[in-house]
Amino acid sequence: MIAALAFLAWFPSCGENKNEKTENHYVIATLRGPSSMGMLQFIDSVKQMENANVEIQVFDEPLQVRKMMLDGSADFANLPTTMAALLYNKGIDYHFAAVPVWGTLYLCGNDSTIQSWDDLKGRKVYLMAKGMTPDVMFRYLMTENGLKPYEDVDLDYRFPTHIDLANATMAGRADLSVISEPYLSMALEKNPSLHILMNLSEEWQKTKGIPLAETAFICRAEIAENQKEVVDAVVQAYAKSVDWVNGNVKEAAQLAVKYGIIDDAVAAENSIPRSHLRVAAAKDVQQQIEDYLRVFYELDPQIIGGKMPDAKFYE
Repeated sequence: MIAALAFLAWFPSCGENKNEKTENHYVIATLRGPSSMGMLQFIDSVKQMENANVEIQVFDEPLQVRKMMLDGSADFANLPTTMAALLYNKGIDYHFAAVPVWGTLYLCGNDSTIQSWDDLKGRKVYLMAKGMTPDVMFRYLMTENGLKPYEDVDLDYRFPTHIDLANATMAGRADLSVISEPYLSMALEKNPSLHILMNLSEEWQKTKGIPLAETAFICRAEIAENQKEVVDAVVQAYAKSVDWVNGNVKEAAQLAVKYGIIDDAVAAENSIPRSHLRVAAAKDVQQQIEDYLRVFYELDPQIIGGKMPDAKFYE
């Protein structure tokens, strides 16, 4: 934990702007799941400090994080990359700092005879939230692999959240479903008849030849423009935390339970390697982010706000 603690100790010397909000107190809003699991060392370090000037808040749904962006109460935030682009294009002044999660979606079911896209013909696949990342990603990959969504494969959206869909899959009410980690690991543990049938990150890599830039770590434009050293330090702390989590999976799983990210240490331990955690500065992977967003733009421009984000998004 020493590196993260050293980073936090450095923070009070940052920023001399008298207009900075709350005397250099920085709020990070993250999502329960891989985004926050990558932050576990960072979270633990903050919890160990008295009067820490960094606060990390964990939420269940992207809409809760979006609310904090809208009212300006989050200085940094994790969101699906598509939602980050949408909000930026709608005039919410945040910039893209880094990609921390590179694909967490899997096709899961109890029929292990499904080994290729062609095997899905005539089947029903359950997805959460039509128009959101899992749905659009899966439809894109289907099309690229010669299948027509809704014609060759029936798509069902009756379970609206990742948790609802995972519970339905565990209970046998959804035979084939696209589930995100860590809910996938929870489902696999509680229902041994379930199997991973496809890793959508690997399928994306086969199709596009690049990693899947699924999650965005963003920061308020004021900080990005006037306190670059703060942004660099936060991204560095996040990256060091991710490296520690990947290298200390069992210990990280215990922290995930301790801090309420997930209530099952075994599922947490299994989910970490499948969550593709790696922090890359947005400016270093801008082309990969743009290629990812263009898929959504071409399917439905309104998913990302009607246009591709301009260069300022990555500054």
